[in-house]
Amino acid sequence: MKTATVRDLRNHFADLAKWIDHGEQIAITRHGKPFATLSPAKPEKPSKVDWAARMKRFTPVGKGISQKATDKIWSLMRD
Repeated sequence: MKTATVRDLRNHFADLAKWIDHGEQIAITRHGKPFATLSPAKPEKPSKVDWAARMKRFTPVGKGISQKATDKIWSLMRD
């Protein structure tokens, strides 16, 4: 872990931000003693999608349609 003083933080924040961008943690010291830590933000985890529950909401296409109607729809789609 890298260290920086309060003065470094105030005067050279852009340089310290580059360290953080590269994954470094920085201990901020005051009078030679660390009192705070700066670290990179953790990326948000995408929420998991329950596909089975989601698909139950939709009725299947073609359900309740006769074979003749289904063949007609397919022929229209092919042409």
